[in-house]
Amino acid sequence: MLIDELKEKLKSVESDVKAIKAYWENSGLEPRHNELKAISEEEDFWKNPNHIKISKELQGLKILREEYNEITSGYKDSFELLELFKSNEQELKNIRPDIEALCRKINKFKINLLLNKSTDKRNCFLNINAGAGGTESQDWAEMILRMYLRFCEREGFKLDILDYQTGEEAGIKSATLFIKGKNAYGLLKGEAGIHRLVRISPFDSNKRRHTSFCAINITPEVEEEKIEINPDDLRIDTYRAGGKGGQHVNKTDSAVRITHIPTNIVVQCQNERSQTQNKQTAMKMLMAKLVEKRENEKKNLEAAKDKQKIEWGSQIRSYVLHPYKMVKDHRTNLESPQPDLVLDGDIMNFIESYLISLAE
Repeated sequence: MLIDELKEKLKSVESDVKAIKAYWENSGLEPRHNELKAISEEEDFWKNPNHIKISKELQGLKILREEYNEITSGYKDSFELLELFKSNEQELKNIRPDIEALCRKINKFKINLLLNKSTDKRNCFLNINAGAGGTESQDWAEMILRMYLRFCEREGFKLDILDYQTGEEAGIKSATLFIKGKNAYGLLKGEAGIHRLVRISPFDSNKRRHTSFCAINITPEVEEEKIEINPDDLRIDTYRAGGKGGQHVNKTDSAVRITHIPTNIVVQCQNERSQTQNKQTAMKMLMAKLVEKRENEKKNLEAAKDKQKIEWGSQIRSYVLHPYKMVKDHRTNLESPQPDLVLDGDIMNFIESYLISLAE
């Protein structure tokens, strides 16, 4: 029946509406709007040296606030309309286009609200590094790599594996992905940190429980912003590519590793067929990391980052497969009893929960 179809459509965006409301209530946007509105209504406001800046910010908040109110009230009103006309098929047909348009608007508004930083729209580099623990952690790093590959598949992102260092026995030591798509960095930025796995080891003949760690770093692609790099500050090494990279790997020294000596930042790329292409991509990665470092220093975050180690106490998320099954984000306390789904790339709930928490 049409009534059931329309109710189901509204229920499908219920979590989006909750996310929008939670972000709005925690963001301080409403008090900020009221504050700026009061200032703009003061006598002689035009004499305020910041009146242009204030007016511009207020106008932006007005538009955002109006859209927020339209969505929340429209969502509530839609249920009331369905109840009112539940026995009137013609009226339900008339309502249907409005409900479909509302659902599309809710999804678009949620993304725009949560991802409001200038860098959020950019492509990004995602780097995975296995923690201490040899084969255990290297196998875990490969599981994490698969999780992000599946997530990108789900979201329609395009990606290139720029670097892939295999483990001695299993798994990977490290991997670097270049992820392309709208809001790639904004969605994935909260994944940066230490990911911890607890399970019965498939590599332990005694079937003991092991804890493994893996570090994720996310860097936005540098678009217009540039940073000067002195060629004398670079050490460029070439080596034979290995792992995933096509038939040309292991035949020529096409892979490139660049070390920025003053900061000790190291980037490497083996994805392209020529050494020149790999060098260009590696330089792009280095540029992004140097810009990110400069921004972090402005915010005094670099010291805190340097203190993090790939071990106990610094993890952002735990994945427990034994003695029970649970994934928990330690920043938001969001939990999922289905780690198999999470490790298959179903991580959007964790991503949205973190983005909402940023407004608190």
